[in-house]
Amino acid sequence: MKYLYLVWSNLKRKKIRTVLTVLSIMVAFVLFGYLGAIRQGFSQGIDVAGLDRLIVRHKVSIIQLLPEAYESRIEQIDGVVDAVYQTWFGGVYQKPSNFFAQMPVNPQEYLEMYPEFILSDEEREAWLATRSGAIAGRGIAERFGWKVGDRIPINATVWTRKGGERTWEFDLVGIYDGAEKGTDTSQFLFRYDFFHESRQFGEGQVGWYTVRVEDPERAAETAAAIDAEFANSPYETKTEPEGAFLQGFADQIGDVGFIMMSIIAAVFFTILLVAGNTMAYAVRERTNELALLKAVGFTDRGVLGLVLGESLLLTVLGGGVGLGLAWMLVSMGDPTGGSLPVFYIPVRDMVAGVVLIALMAFIAGILPALQAQRLRIADALRR
Repeated sequence: MKYLYLVWSNLKRKKIRTVLTVLSIMVAFVLFGYLGAIRQGFSQGIDVAGLDRLIVRHKVSIIQLLPEAYESRIEQIDGVVDAVYQTWFGGVYQKPSNFFAQMPVNPQEYLEMYPEFILSDEEREAWLATRSGAIAGRGIAERFGWKVGDRIPINATVWTRKGGERTWEFDLVGIYDGAEKGTDTSQFLFRYDFFHESRQFGEGQVGWYTVRVEDPERAAETAAAIDAEFANSPYETKTEPEGAFLQGFADQIGDVGFIMMSIIAAVFFTILLVAGNTMAYAVRERTNELALLKAVGFTDRGVLGLVLGESLLLTVLGGGVGLGLAWMLVSMGDPTGGSLPVFYIPVRDMVAGVVLIALMAFIAGILPALQAQRLRIADALRR
């Protein structure tokens, strides 16, 4: 801290260079935070997926259906506590671009399986009492401006009604919130009995099962037992942890995490070269000054700390402002208009950002700092 004034004075000498360097670092950290929020949106639900929940789907593909009769057989398998089924509906609201998750479920069983979906007692009772009733997550309700009591028309792309009609209408009886920040609140859920009696085809078939296991540490054994139960049948199954199932959905549009990290890595590598070059020039321009500082009593370690301090101050200014701007931009809302289930910067990314600030400061400043530390007074003054 005793060198802070000297560090700040040195940075102010070349104001334009300092400002441009800080702005470059700032842009890098804005991208780091913002792309991290987008990555979190694409990996929605994975971080908060239940460790005690398995997904049982058709072995060939998620679009292949399973018999509804599998529910009772799954529940009889050792290690299974409960099982519920759901089906991907695949409709759109008003126009094709308004695509989001819609699923018919058994209300009571589903809410017990997913306690992280918070619904008031009144809304829960209304859902159980209304055959055409549906609930929506807070995120999707805010996206379309829905409120309880609205009549929601969904245009089916797969499941037509008896008679060939594609428009399904639901009464919105509740809006659920997430118990945790990462909980998916972009889903639209309606009653399976209404779906079952109204659909034109697929009687007695469901999309997949969610299974709660008794002991998460033995989940792999339970999964193997479930698949063994239906081996060599016309509807063989693949059972996997809920997190892996959700990751599979995200991977269908590509490895978003890898793409984001590749972009961030390229940006940071470029900015690291810029910051390192800035520090190298700063030391080279002040060779005589650094020699004089040593002549009046500055130690080698003191000179080393002075240069590293300049590097740290540059990155703290740029990185700190960048992370702050990223947080402000993310707090303004999802840039896709609500298509992402969640949109926020995870705490781990903010912590990683702080670590990156320190790491960038060290890497950018260590070589120029060592050069300044090894500077010989006599040689420097002769230049």
